[in-house]
Amino acid sequence: MARTVWESTVGKKTVMAVSGLIMLLYLVVHMIGNLKIFFGAGEFNHYAHWLRTVGEPFMHYEWTLWLVRAVLVAAVVAHAVSAYQLSRRDIRARPSKYVHKRPRASYATRTMRWGGIILGLFIVWHVLDLTTGTVHPGFRPGHPYQNVVDTFSTWYGNVVYIVAMLALGLHVRHGFWSAAQTLGVGSRTRDRALKTVANVLALLLTAGFVAVPVGVMTGVVS
Repeated sequence: MARTVWESTVGKKTVMAVSGLIMLLYLVVHMIGNLKIFFGAGEFNHYAHWLRTVGEPFMHYEWTLWLVRAVLVAAVVAHAVSAYQLSRRDIRARPSKYVHKRPRASYATRTMRWGGIILGLFIVWHVLDLTTGTVHPGFRPGHPYQNVVDTFSTWYGNVVYIVAMLALGLHVRHGFWSAAQTLGVGSRTRDRALKTVANVLALLLTAGFVAVPVGVMTGVVS
């Protein structure tokens, strides 16, 4: 039954919707945590340490954090695979382009695929930059505040992050509403409210994440 559901178009869209909502929930929590950087190094570093001790003593040190990471990796992989396979099906079903583009298709809708690729590449860079420190020359394990300030003190760190967050905003704007339709939440009377929620979420997430590099660039965070 699971295989039958997965191989169907509806099944893949459902997987995309559920995995997308899981990642959206994480993004909201992650953004709120990021904003703690405006309260100083002590507050931000304490928060980063707390993430590793959540659930103690029932959960061992970092077990909860690794559990969250495992769920996120599964959600990202499921989302990416289902998106790719749906895209391939769409291309096979219509190998030639439409003569006339749909005028109602928003910019976010037309760029969902490219936005997904940009976000996928950003996730890899972000992990290598601020989690493992692989591409971060001055990375200091156990000093997240200093590592964030160091990253956003470079022009390329700011450009990569801000471009990715703009892509995220467009992705969330369309993806939230699309997920609601897939899961049967949408209706003619609810569409307006759902689109408003999608726009507000996209705006808040973009502004919240971009506030950190802007704070570093302007000297508010140093």
